[in-house]
Amino acid sequence: MMAEVEVPAGFVPQYAVAFGAVDAPAVAVHDDNPLPVRPVRRPAASTPLAGTMMASGLAGPFTPELDRPIWLTLSGDWSGAVELLRSVDGGATALPLTAAGARWGRFTANANEAVADESEVGATFYLSVTLVAGTLTYRVAQ
Repeated sequence: MMAEVEVPAGFVPQYAVAFGAVDAPAVAVHDDNPLPVRPVRRPAASTPLAGTMMASGLAGPFTPELDRPIWLTLSGDWSGAVELLRSVDGGATALPLTAAGARWGRFTANANEAVADESEVGATFYLSVTLVAGTLTYRVAQ
């Protein structure tokens, strides 16, 4: 003979998301009662763009992982200008970053800072380097 399941039962139906303590009733998950967890971010899978330049040129592309900050590190004994460029057509057109129409991501000294946060699939980044003297070491990474 089979036992009957009584309502309320001691289980949570599969169509509901709920949690509870051992020997306590399950509580439904909703905006006012979220799951008691926090997301764990894994290290970015993007490959850093890194190198050294002793003459003017273009370095790239750097293909970022979406929704993560992009960090630019410039070091060395150099003079000139470095500008981060963004492309959405595989590098055929690479445009400077701007904020309210003013250039953003242009450096004339060593730096280590977040410069962008990408959300468009297929966007790539390049470094345009105009060296007057010295050796520049660069890294674009997440």
